[in-house]
Amino acid sequence: MNKLEELLTQLSSLVWGPVMLAFLLGVGVFLTVGLKLFPWRYTGKAFILLWNTRKNNQKGEISPFQALMTSLSATIGTGNIAGVATAIALGGPGAVFWMWMTALFGMATKYAEAVLAVKYREIDEEGRYVGGPMYYIKNGLGENWHFFAVIFALLGALAAFGIGNMVQANSVADAVEASFHIPVWQTGVVLTIFSAAVILGGLNRIAVVASKLVPAMAVAYIVGALLVIFINIEKVPNALWLIVSSALTETAAVGGFTGATVWAAIRFGVARGVFSNEAGLGSAPIAHAAAKTNSPVQQGMVAMLGTFIDTLVICTMTALVIIITGAWSSGETGAALSTLAFNTGIAGWGGYIVVFGLVVFAFTTILGWSYYGERCAEFLFGVKVIWPYRILWLCAIPVGAVAKLDVIWLMADVMNGLMAIPNLIALVLLSPVVFKLTTKYLKN
Repeated sequence: MNKLEELLTQLSSLVWGPVMLAFLLGVGVFLTVGLKLFPWRYTGKAFILLWNTRKNNQKGEISPFQALMTSLSATIGTGNIAGVATAIALGGPGAVFWMWMTALFGMATKYAEAVLAVKYREIDEEGRYVGGPMYYIKNGLGENWHFFAVIFALLGALAAFGIGNMVQANSVADAVEASFHIPVWQTGVVLTIFSAAVILGGLNRIAVVASKLVPAMAVAYIVGALLVIFINIEKVPNALWLIVSSALTETAAVGGFTGATVWAAIRFGVARGVFSNEAGLGSAPIAHAAAKTNSPVQQGMVAMLGTFIDTLVICTMTALVIIITGAWSSGETGAALSTLAFNTGIAGWGGYIVVFGLVVFAFTTILGWSYYGERCAEFLFGVKVIWPYRILWLCAIPVGAVAKLDVIWLMADVMNGLMAIPNLIALVLLSPVVFKLTTKYLKN
C-alpha cells in the first residue's frame, strides 16, 4: 500500500505539474484573446441575463439559473475553504493572486465549455437532454476522436467517487466530529439519507435543492467573512498589497510560515484555483447542457459566472479573512487554518462559519458530482446504468465518512487531472466554433 501511495503521489505531481498548469492557464488565455475579452466585457450583462432567464419554456431539463446552481453545487466545496487555506499555507499570500488569474482566464474556458455543451448536446432514450465534453468531442470532432470521449467519460465516472463523493463525506464527518464530537459513522449515515432523498429524484430534484441551498449558504458564508473583514477594515489595503507583491517576489518566513518562492505561489495558486472553480476540467458543462435554452452563447455567459462567483468572490473572502487576521503565518494549513482565522476574527463562534460552510458545501458537491458521474456512466453504458450508479454512489458515502482516504484522494486527484487533457484539446480544436457562434450572437 505504501508503494502504491508513493506511485500515486509521484503521478499526481506529474499530472498537476508545470505542463498541466501551463496548459490549463494557456487555454484560458488563448480563448480570452480569441473572444476579444468577451467574458470580461459582458460579465455585467451575464448577471442580467441570469436574472431574466430564471424561468423560460425553451427546450431543456432545467432553467439556466438552476443549471448554474447545479454546477456551483459541485464546484463550491472544500476547495473554497480548505483549498484556499492550503494554497496560502504552501505558496504564501501571493498564491491568491494566481488563483485570481486562473479565474479571470478560466471564465473564457468555462464559457467555451458551456457553449459547446449546448451546441452538441443530445436527447437520450428517456427524453433527457445530455451533454458535456464526451458529447462535444464525439459530435464536434467526429468518430476519429471518439476514443477521447470514452476516456473522458471513464475518468469522470470513476473520479467522481473520489473527488465528489468519499473525499467530501470524509471532510464533513471529520469537521462534525471535531466540532460537535459526533461519531463519523453517524454523520455518514445522516449524510447518506439526505443525499438519497435528493439524488434518487434525478436532475430536477438536484436542481431544485441546489437553487435553494447554494445561494443561501453562499450568502451566509460571504456575510460571515464580510463581518470579519469590516471588523479589520483598516488591514484590508495592506492585505491586498501583500497578495499582489508576494505574487512576484519571494515570501519571507514569518511566525510558523516557513516562506515560499515565487514558483510555489504560482504552482499552488493555479492548482488550487483550478481545483476550486474546475474551469477546464470539463465537469460544469455536463450540467449546463441540460439548461432550457436555444442559445449556446447565452448559456455560456451564464456558465462563466460560476468561475467568477466561486473564485473571485467566495475564495477571495476566505483569503482575506486568513490574511487580515494574521492566521496565515501561524503554520496551520487546510480547514484548520480557515477555522483559526475565523475564530480570530470573531472570537467564540467564528469557527462555526467554517464548519457549517464545509458541511453544506460538501453536501452540495456530493449532489452535483453524482449527476456528473451518472451522465459519464450513461455515455459509456446507456440509460440502464443510471439506477445502479445512483445506488453505488449512495453506498460510497458512508464508506468515505469512516475510511482513511489517502490512496482514494490521490487516485481521484490523478483521474481528475487526466480528465482535463481530452477536454482542453477539444476546446482548442473546437474554438473556431465558439468564436463563430459568439460573433454571430453579437451581430444579431
